[in-house]
Amino acid sequence: MHVLIIGAAGMLGRKLTQRLVRDGTLAEKSITDLTLVDVVAPQAPEGFSGKTRLMSVDLSASAVAAQLVEARPNVIFHFAAIVSGEAEADFEKGYRINLDGTRDLFEAIRLAHLEDGYHPRVVFASSIAVVGAPLPYPIPDDFHTTPLTSYGTQKAISELLLADYTRRGFLDGIGIRLPTICIRPGAPNKAASGFFSNILREPLVGQEAVLPVPDSIRHWHTSPRSAVGFMIHAASMDLDRVGPRRSLSMPGVSATVGDQIEALRRVAGDAAVALIRREPDAAITRMCEGWAPGFEATRARKLGFVAEDRFDDIIRAHIEDELGGTI
Repeated sequence: MHVLIIGAAGMLGRKLTQRLVRDGTLAEKSITDLTLVDVVAPQAPEGFSGKTRLMSVDLSASAVAAQLVEARPNVIFHFAAIVSGEAEADFEKGYRINLDGTRDLFEAIRLAHLEDGYHPRVVFASSIAVVGAPLPYPIPDDFHTTPLTSYGTQKAISELLLADYTRRGFLDGIGIRLPTICIRPGAPNKAASGFFSNILREPLVGQEAVLPVPDSIRHWHTSPRSAVGFMIHAASMDLDRVGPRRSLSMPGVSATVGDQIEALRRVAGDAAVALIRREPDAAITRMCEGWAPGFEATRARKLGFVAEDRFDDIIRAHIEDELGGTI
């Protein structure tokens, strides 16, 4: 099996690559080829005995999508995107990368299908940003997509394209609406939601973190470990069970910032909590008040997608996966 990961140098792309190499199989088939693509050069995975191809390209650049499809990968994981804050700050860049690049990929697959019947599984990393306030809690699976950010709009349009290209038989697609990933390892990125991870990640290693919103802000979270599990399951399952609504809101943990802090206290103690410095930011707070507080995720759960049940477990997953199991 040939697996293509677009956005392979990003956090989830790297973790997915590591998981695939460790498993050695996908959908009960041996992985023989890995093509890893990003705008920065991805690193070759250690321990993979098959053929690895590393590419540093921009999916939205001319003819790149056709180049990626030329080798006819069996499964395509599409993570490539700029994050919410950057997409909002740079309107043209957001649409070029998050929407135009995705459309280019689907079109390249369609043309290949018309040429020789090529029909890959495409797992698209979407986002809960496709919904917008006013929001019920919990948000039902059939809630309308009315995003209030450019990033969410770009993801929502891409979901529609994925469904239509699937309906027309050009590809076998599934969209995974990822909750906010917490705790993100590494340095903070430009995502507006970054503080959710910052107030946990830094205190766990004895560093101070800034909290710009009140404890009452509620949001929907999952760990990087669970997010990778979503992608693996999406690539392996029988998609006939999904039906025409090809994008699914994933399970997760609904938690207020106060819940996060108390989970940190239970796992790491008062000293870690004391490292959180409160610097209220009215603009960030207003933005967060329109974010999704939590989903029913009934369809996804029935289809076998699983995530943590408690925020304590999200923190423990970070300690196990990123900190060697101890703090």
